[in-house]
Amino acid sequence: MSDLHDEAYTPTITASDVVYHGAVWNIRRETFDLPEATGLVRDMMAHNGAVAIACVDEQEKILLIQQYRHPVRARLWEVPAGLLDVPGEALIDAAKRELAEEADLRAGRWEVLTDSCLTPGGSSESIRLYLARDLELVADEDLHERSEEEAGFKFRWASLDEALEAVSAGEITNSIAQLAILQVARILRAEAAGESTRTRSVDAPRRLIDGRESSSDRPRD
Repeated sequence: MSDLHDEAYTPTITASDVVYHGAVWNIRRETFDLPEATGLVRDMMAHNGAVAIACVDEQEKILLIQQYRHPVRARLWEVPAGLLDVPGEALIDAAKRELAEEADLRAGRWEVLTDSCLTPGGSSESIRLYLARDLELVADEDLHERSEEEAGFKFRWASLDEALEAVSAGEITNSIAQLAILQVARILRAEAAGESTRTRSVDAPRRLIDGRESSSDRPRD
């Protein structure tokens, strides 16, 4: 096995305090020691993590959802995704819930594509990206009523060629959407060539911290 892999490491943490309680995210300040440096102080967003889903239909098109994102003042093309905001909920169950809520879909086949740190220099956010296939619509009586920014969703099934061109041209900038498109292209090309796709099962372990374990980091009511 290759030794090219991230390594989990917990330093000696000498202080850890929530210094800002936000409406959605809290900011935690920690002081810690590393073998190579001591007394380091870092502020970070205490994030509870997320899941995302690359949905591929029988025509090998990928589902993209356009949603307004206020911090960047743009309506971005993304893949279905959502927070790990249900205590104790398994990641795969969160992915199934988000797929139903955001895309009105269920999937009969699930695989793990990647685990990612999005902004590891300033946030504890990690996200697991799934590949979902064998799709069917959620029954009308089970449809989720979307609100806030989600009420403005637009949906598009894009071919891989179109999606890859949009990424290359700088037209799709959401990093998880980019990763989903590139990973799906890799999978479909491998399958077409009869090669191993190198996906992981839904119960594959992950090395990254699950932010839900720290209840003190949740925003106050």
